[in-house]
Amino acid sequence: MDRSDQIIQTSWIGIIANVLLASFKAVVGLLANSVAIVMDAVNNLSDALSSVITIVGTKLSQRPADRKHPFGFGRIEYFSAIIIAVIVLSAGITSLIESAKKIIYPTQPEYTETTLIVIIVAIIVKLVLGRYVRNKGVQLNSDALIASGSDALFDAVITLATLVSAGVMLLWGVSLDGILGVLISIVIIKAGVEMLSSPVNELLGTSISAELTNQIKKEVSEFEGVHGVYDLILHNYGPDMKIGSIHINVYDTMSAHDIHGLTRKITMHTLTRHGIVLTVGVYAIATGDNKRAELQTTILQTLVSNKDIVQVHGFYYSEKENMISVDVVPDISIHDDKAFVSHLIDEIQPLVPGIHLEIVIDHNYSE
Repeated sequence: MDRSDQIIQTSWIGIIANVLLASFKAVVGLLANSVAIVMDAVNNLSDALSSVITIVGTKLSQRPADRKHPFGFGRIEYFSAIIIAVIVLSAGITSLIESAKKIIYPTQPEYTETTLIVIIVAIIVKLVLGRYVRNKGVQLNSDALIASGSDALFDAVITLATLVSAGVMLLWGVSLDGILGVLISIVIIKAGVEMLSSPVNELLGTSISAELTNQIKKEVSEFEGVHGVYDLILHNYGPDMKIGSIHINVYDTMSAHDIHGLTRKITMHTLTRHGIVLTVGVYAIATGDNKRAELQTTILQTLVSNKDIVQVHGFYYSEKENMISVDVVPDISIHDDKAFVSHLIDEIQPLVPGIHLEIVIDHNYSE
C-alpha cells in the first residue's frame, strides 16, 4: 500500500469511528430523552469532516501533471491541512467565547449517570482515534492527518475537562465549566496556529531539513570523481515531489563523456533514494602546473582566510577573455552584498593585475 492509500485508509477509519460514536450518542440520547447528548452526536458527525477533507485533498493531489501544472498537484495536500487547521482554530475561538460567557453568566449544569457514561466513552474513543491518526500523519509526513488527529485529541481534552468539571460539581457543588473551557480553548487556539504554520511554510518555501541536506551532500560526495559539493537547492511540490539542483567539483582533466556519466549516476541515485529530481552542475578544479592552477590557489587561499566568508567555490579563469570569476558565500552578518564585493575586489585585484575580476555573492539555501 503506497503513501496516498495509507492516508485515505486512515481517514476512513476516522470517519467510521466518528460515525459509530455519533450513533452511540444518538441512541443513548434518544433513550435518555437528552437533547444535549443528541446534539453532541451531531457534533461528532461534523468531526468526520476533517477526515473527508483529507481524503478529497489526497485524491486531488494524485492527479497526473498536465501542461499548466507540470510538477503535479501534490501541494493540494497542504491546502487540505490549512483547511483543517482553520477548522481547529474556529473551534478553539468558538469554545473560548462560549466558555467566557459561562464565567460571566454562570449556569448550573446537571449531570446524570447516563451523561457520565457517554462522556467516558467519548474520551476513550477520541484519545485512541486521535493518537492513531496523528501518529500515522507523522509516519506518512501528512500535515492533513496530523491536523485531523490533533483535532480528535483536542475533542478528547475538552470532553475530559467536562468530566473533571462534572466530578467537581458532584463532589463539591462548584462549577468549573467556564474556567476550564477558557484554559483549554487558549491551548487549542495556540495549537491551531502551529498546525497552520507548517503547511503555510511549505507553500511559501521553507528550508529543507539539515538531516536531508547533509545526507544528500554526503551521498553525492562519495561518488568517484566528486571533489566537493555545493549549492544544493530544493523546491517542494508536495510530499512526494521535490525538484532541485546541486553543483559538484571535478578535475579539469575529466572528459565530457565521463562528466556526463557521473552526473547521470548522481541524478539516478537521488531520484531512486530520495524521490528528488536533481539537476547537477559542474565546477572544474584546475590541476597541473599552469597559470590557471596558480591563480586558483592564490585567490582561493586569500578568500578563505577572510573571516566574513563562509565558503568559496566555482573558481573559473578564462585566458581568452582575460577574466576570473569565483563564488563566495558570505557570513549571515553581511547585509550589503554590493559593498562586500567591492571590498573583496579591492583586496584581491592587486594579486591579479590586468585581469578582470568577478566575485559572485552566493547564498546557502539549504543550511
